[in-house]
Amino acid sequence: QVLLVESGGGLVQAGGSLRLSCAASGHTFSTYAMGWFRQGPGKEREFVAAISWSGGTTYYADSVKGRFTISRDNAKNTVYLQMNSMKPEDTAVYYCAADSFRPIGTKSADFNSWGQGTQVTVSS
Repeated sequence: QVLLVESGGGLVQAGGSLRLSCAASGHTFSTYAMGWFRQGPGKEREFVAAISWSGGTTYYADSVKGRFTISRDNAKNTVYLQMNSMKPEDTAVYYCAADSFRPIGTKSADFNSWGQGTQVTVSS
């Protein structure tokens, strides 16, 4: 497993932007597929975005497509989530996750390492 630490959450007004970062420990980060999930108040955890180990393939949930961008810097062992045109319904705890088995995934069960989460609140 890899240790993941998220940062960059906070309070933003609707229409604003935030960039989340997830720093990973270890020497094998470049071999992991990475993903972002979120859990809103009273809701189940849901998939947001995923990126393959090379960064060449990305997937997005329909609800964030065109507004959020996932990227990674393997030299810095870091994955990012750029969130633009944010909406109140984006309010959630955002989790970073790593998958050491698959090239890329969208199901939470696919990911075997998780960060502690970072709170994102979008005010209307």
